[in-house]
Amino acid sequence: VMSKIKILFNATNIIFIVLYLWPGSILGWLMYGKLNKQPQLTSDFLSISSNHVYAFLVLSLLGLIAYYKSQKKIILYLTLSSILLEMSHIFIKHRSFQFDDLLGNMFGLLLSIILTSGL
Repeated sequence: VMSKIKILFNATNIIFIVLYLWPGSILGWLMYGKLNKQPQLTSDFLSISSNHVYAFLVLSLLGLIAYYKSQKKIILYLTLSSILLEMSHIFIKHRSFQFDDLLGNMFGLLLSIILTSGL
């Protein structure tokens, strides 16, 4: 079971990297035919992107469960990935750095740490 969760985490991680580094919104293009339109799952939470909370909650839960024996390393990886991927938007055409998105990433990670703290 754990090897399947590791595979799922790694596949999800690769998908996230592609979605982050693609110049525009692949999901917006698939849903609306527009690269510049992001689908919005729910309203944002104050100044925190809800889409990013959900995305990093799922990714972080998978990572923390799959690599529960080395949680400090996976938390460091997820934190650095979150920061670097969001900052990469400064340099990618049709993307922009959004502090709300970065906060959403961090909040999703924090929620997953809290949810898995009993493992």
